[in-house]
Amino acid sequence: MGSQEVTTASAWQGKNITVAGLGVSGISAARALAGLGASVTVVDGGDSPAHRERAASLREQGIPVRLADAETLPDGTDLVVTSPGWKPGSALFLAAAEAGVDVVGDVEIAWRLRGLDGRKAVPWLAVTGTNGKTTTTRMLASILAAAGLRTAAVGNIGTPIVDVVLENDDAYAGLDVLAVELSSYQLHWAPSLRAHSAAVLNLAPDHLDWHGSMEAYAADKGRVYEGNRVACVYNVADKATEDLVRRADVEEGCRAVGFTLGTPGPSQLGVVDGILVDRAFVEDRHKQAQELAEIADVDPPAPHNIANALAAAALARAFGVPATAVRDGLRAFRPDAHRIEHVADVDGVAYVDDSKATNTHAAEASLAAYESIVWIAGGLAKGATFDELVARSAKRLRGVVLFGADRAIIREALTRHAPEVPVVDLDRTDTGAMPAAVQEATRLARAGDTVLLAPACASMDMFANYNQRGDMFAEAVRGLGAAGA
Repeated sequence: MGSQEVTTASAWQGKNITVAGLGVSGISAARALAGLGASVTVVDGGDSPAHRERAASLREQGIPVRLADAETLPDGTDLVVTSPGWKPGSALFLAAAEAGVDVVGDVEIAWRLRGLDGRKAVPWLAVTGTNGKTTTTRMLASILAAAGLRTAAVGNIGTPIVDVVLENDDAYAGLDVLAVELSSYQLHWAPSLRAHSAAVLNLAPDHLDWHGSMEAYAADKGRVYEGNRVACVYNVADKATEDLVRRADVEEGCRAVGFTLGTPGPSQLGVVDGILVDRAFVEDRHKQAQELAEIADVDPPAPHNIANALAAAALARAFGVPATAVRDGLRAFRPDAHRIEHVADVDGVAYVDDSKATNTHAAEASLAAYESIVWIAGGLAKGATFDELVARSAKRLRGVVLFGADRAIIREALTRHAPEVPVVDLDRTDTGAMPAAVQEATRLARAGDTVLLAPACASMDMFANYNQRGDMFAEAVRGLGAAGA
């Protein structure tokens, strides 16, 4: 069942804990564990001014920090707590394994600390998957809040989960339930996690350089189902997610609950005549269906976002939330920026920012939401191939504008699978390429088309992050509107 849970502060006193990483989660874990009486040392391979500034802050609190050395295990270490992105094969972790020292992540620490010294152990509703995690988690929190429950969307988004569990922020005191987004990295390092209910939204190749293989990546995602008490929510259209449910060791009585964009069968949520319906959490799931909401209640009503809403609804219903709260929560929800965000309409052309589509799976879902598209794509491919994406989306493409370091890989896929589609190849990797891309897309577009930024690639070759990429797209689009005013 994994590591044993620790629920008393005294159990941490005097423990020698090494925290790997000076990021947000590492600093949070270091401060929390030191506050419980552990002897904490933080290590990081960096030594930049930013690293030194963070290290100085921790040292002022009596927490030693070792910079420019992330490979040597401090003497006497009883436990290593890692930041999510550190690879399992890191030298520090190999040294820990040789010394018989466990390595866990901040999510594992948060799980062990819930219910600390008699506090209420707040149940977790967990969400993972290759794409849609943040949106689904925030939708879930909105639905739970609409039911009158005190909740927060935490984990891979927002405030570090250790701070939430320890109620280090007054906003998180007295919560009833947590909506927890979990990455594959976090799940890899969380052996004890046992959620009330959990969902795997989808599985597609991603982060394979970290996990080593698709099988290892899927197995880490599947950890979210281990020990579930009420429901394991899976995607009917993605058999791999159901396979993970079948392999999970869950508590007696826990059910498999599917979600589908089609008509749901028993123990599923789905869509009938524009209505989101529940045939899982009803008295007679073979004969009854409960209306939850209308497609129009979901913003935006793109197919993959409807799927996100159904997954969120399934987790909320597993927690006993009434149907009216699902409707009200979805109506109240507003998506984060850069996720199929409508920027403007200019001369009958819609401009949509989905800069968050940083892999092929996300881009394909985005492209499927529109009928006639001028697609802006490119960046760092992260080892991805684009043949399936292009082949499935070719009929929707009015034209394509490419930029970024790995644009040639996309261009080659377009040549093979959409040779009739006009392609503008911007031989640029500077931020100034975005206004040029928007201008070229505008030239290709016709009234009724959608110019869609769904890069299918990471952004770091040209931009600080996907947020900056989306912001620059929106700025260029607003410039079009101003020019035509």
